[in-house]
Amino acid sequence: MVQLFGYVDVTDTGFIVAVLSIAFNPFFWNVVARWEHKTQALSQVFGSPRAACYCLGAVILVLNCVRSHCFTEAMKSQPKLEGWDCHWTYYSGLAISAVGTLFVISSFLALGFTGTFLGDYFGILMEAKVTSFPFSILDNPMYWGSTAIYLGWSLMHASPAGLLLTAVVAISYTIAVLYEGPFTEEIYRRKQEGVKSK
Repeated sequence: MVQLFGYVDVTDTGFIVAVLSIAFNPFFWNVVARWEHKTQALSQVFGSPRAACYCLGAVILVLNCVRSHCFTEAMKSQPKLEGWDCHWTYYSGLAISAVGTLFVISSFLALGFTGTFLGDYFGILMEAKVTSFPFSILDNPMYWGSTAIYLGWSLMHASPAGLLLTAVVAISYTIAVLYEGPFTEEIYRRKQEGVKSK
């Protein structure tokens, strides 16, 4: 990984913008979701928790499109690794992206829109923890599927900059999981206690 730094200009404006975009997204949705959980301000503004969750989900989707655009532009502005610019690397990247896409889409189908976009912070709780595929294979498959998509995209473009940015994605999601996991577990623990006390 250290050798990749020799191929990447980390002071390039596009690269810096991509790093900031990657780091901003999970920070933004966690701050907004926790604020909503504490104040219910978005639910009041939009008239219901469901409408507020859908609006936050739409903003997250737009931010993810911006992040992907910044990621791609940063890759394009940096040199390719010539030894990787071949069919084998391209098709390996394509396969990794396909697996990542499978994880992202199947996670969304298992969770639904509100389950995917922090509905539990809005009081929209699932009946039980989802354990079907892809959650039966790994925790947080949406995050790791997204990371795999970026890894595959980087390999398809033989991009050392893309690989470094993929590492930033993985680190950002790891931090998000450490931040979100205990909080979400606490929400569902309180739900269970409420059910038991009735």
